[in-house]
Amino acid sequence: MLVFILNAGSSSLKYQLMNPVSKEVLAVGLCERIGIDGVLKHEFGDDAKLKLEVAMPTHKEAIELVLKTLCEGEGKVIDSINDIDAIGHRAVHGGEEFASSVMVSPKVIETMKKLIPLAPLHNPANIMGMEICQELIPGKPNVAVFDTAFHQTMPDYAYMYALPYDQYTKHGIRKYGFHGTSHYFVSNEAQGMLDKKHNTRVIVCHLGNGSSVSAVLNGKCIDTSMGLTPVQGLMMGTRAGDVGAGALSYMMSQENLTIDGALDVMNKKSGILGISGKSSDLREVLEGMQAGDERCKLAVEMVAYNIKKYVGAYVAALDGVDALCFTGGIGENSALIREIVCAGLDGMGLNIDPTKNNKRSQEPRDIATNSSTARIFVIPTNEEYVIANDTYKIVTGLEK
Repeated sequence: MLVFILNAGSSSLKYQLMNPVSKEVLAVGLCERIGIDGVLKHEFGDDAKLKLEVAMPTHKEAIELVLKTLCEGEGKVIDSINDIDAIGHRAVHGGEEFASSVMVSPKVIETMKKLIPLAPLHNPANIMGMEICQELIPGKPNVAVFDTAFHQTMPDYAYMYALPYDQYTKHGIRKYGFHGTSHYFVSNEAQGMLDKKHNTRVIVCHLGNGSSVSAVLNGKCIDTSMGLTPVQGLMMGTRAGDVGAGALSYMMSQENLTIDGALDVMNKKSGILGISGKSSDLREVLEGMQAGDERCKLAVEMVAYNIKKYVGAYVAALDGVDALCFTGGIGENSALIREIVCAGLDGMGLNIDPTKNNKRSQEPRDIATNSSTARIFVIPTNEEYVIANDTYKIVTGLEK
């Protein structure tokens, strides 16, 4: 089976063409600057790359170009769009309505439209991608795979905010969590790597430009750091993470900011960028720290400290830990962040091996010392595979 995986954003879209049974990836790519001028970056075959600058006034033209590129010319990997068996869509917010992936239907799309207030930047683009694929690839099943679904197993005492209860019943104000496909994939891989198969307690640190931590008991999420929106939790590339309401209201009064203005600061001008004053890219900030930049040093220390606090909290929530996992661009590639996070966690049974930690590999690996009572894994995430595999299982009836 060939699954076309689509992740539609507001002005961009990512895609892959994958066989979820063999895990073979035929092509991967990105359309950028949709509605401006349009750039397609397409990778296929043995590291072959193709870049096209083509006008993409809307997402429809972008998807049309992707499908044409898959079937024709230099980037061709299939003979016809009819070779595509199904389309799997990343869907950001499923609210409480979707606790698992589902076949796209008019009812599903209508429900997702009602959830737009919870994800105003993401859900409209996700819906648009579904509707365009139904038009351009008629007769093929579409499946929605939700970022929030994996976290729907959280107990109410973990997902509720201590606001008046009617704010939950009237408006659905609660913690939902995100990066669910990554947390699911990595925690599932960790369970397979552990000798212990029952009562498994896994903490996943998905660290990238957007970051979150989850506590997973026996394969089920019991808590996660992101909340109603992705701005809650860890300090991230440009997001502030946890900030007290008093600090936010005081900043608004001092800077004469509206709600929208404050959210712009919290989402786009804070985090690593806001503290370092240099970049939202941790690699550049690490270089700045090594060059003696004190604000870069502070940013790095804050990032690691934030992660460590959540790890400690989730060890308590899980009543211990069997595996601490690092994934995402930062989690997989920054040995220094892993080292700082794990420093001092010996009392929790987490002992990192410096030699193993500094050894680079694209394969899942254990970087704990032999004597560590809990394991420390670095596991490359594969969200696209989760989308493709869920699509395969739903379309073939393996998951009902």
